[in-house]
Amino acid sequence: MGPKAASALVISAVLLAGCGGEPAAAPPSRTAEPSASASSAAPSPSPSETLPAVTDKGSLPQLMREEFPGGEVKVLRESGSTDAYRRFEVSYPSGRLTITGVLFRPRGAGPFPGVVFAHGHIDTDIYVTGQGLRREQDRLAREGYVVLHTDYRGHAGSSPIPEGTEEDESRLGYTRDTINAVQAMKRLPYVDPDRTALLGRSMGGAVVMNALVARPDLVRAGVTYASVSSDIVDNINRWAVPSRPEEVARLYRQHGDPETEPEFWEGLSARTYFDRIEVPLQMHHGTNDESCPIRWAYTTRDLLETAGVRQRLWVYQGEQHAFGPQWDLSIRRVVDFLDRHLG
Repeated sequence: MGPKAASALVISAVLLAGCGGEPAAAPPSRTAEPSASASSAAPSPSPSETLPAVTDKGSLPQLMREEFPGGEVKVLRESGSTDAYRRFEVSYPSGRLTITGVLFRPRGAGPFPGVVFAHGHIDTDIYVTGQGLRREQDRLAREGYVVLHTDYRGHAGSSPIPEGTEEDESRLGYTRDTINAVQAMKRLPYVDPDRTALLGRSMGGAVVMNALVARPDLVRAGVTYASVSSDIVDNINRWAVPSRPEEVARLYRQHGDPETEPEFWEGLSARTYFDRIEVPLQMHHGTNDESCPIRWAYTTRDLLETAGVRQRLWVYQGEQHAFGPQWDLSIRRVVDFLDRHLG
């Protein structure tokens, strides 16, 4: 394996630990629920008309220039269906790769709105297809939404992460798989392609933000739960520096550290390009999140607002990373949000 490939794997390993989320905070600079004027600010004018320069091929600006034609969702088997929906294990193409996942189709003729799910970090040695957002899958399918939950590359029955490529630097490979999932879902005859959204938890929150800046017109709304930071350096410092300092040192030798080569790290951080987001974003975060500190959510909210993004952060006092007592309240807010923007 060459040095660039090794670097790609190091970055991937750095980011994919400690931020899954199966079943001391910084104070907000404003109230946890922004005013109507703040949460309904108009999006910035046509950010997709100009693209930032590419400083490294493993970057969000590079992703912005790629084509995502989509492909056919193939049903592998039916399992877990209920009186409210049919559940299928499926696959779909993501470039040269085949990605597996689960698909929920509400009973009835449709066309239905659709939501693609991006799950949080779960060790690939134990991950099984559809793992990570099972409560949300069931609830949204019962509310009349087609749900396509992507496993990502390297998970369950998906193609392995390609060796010797830059495809898995940061979460860019997973972002590709998620964008392709949306494009594939839009081809389903019972999905309304003009009424689609993204929902991501923990690491998947960053995947959603990446997708929204890379493809501003991909969906009509986004939702994040207990998201990791929108700055890649925060995530490296939280999970990699304490546990894998040798890998971080090697990574910094390859690309420079954030102080000496800020452009490289900014190119992997969604917040650098928040002005490109054109759709509303709803965020959910607990004050006692033991994995992703609430201060990250406040900072992301502030930067989104400064960029003119229509956003709302719902803060849950005492709630932890996986969400427990207040999960039902949170999902009712999600359904209301999606009904308004996809209805």
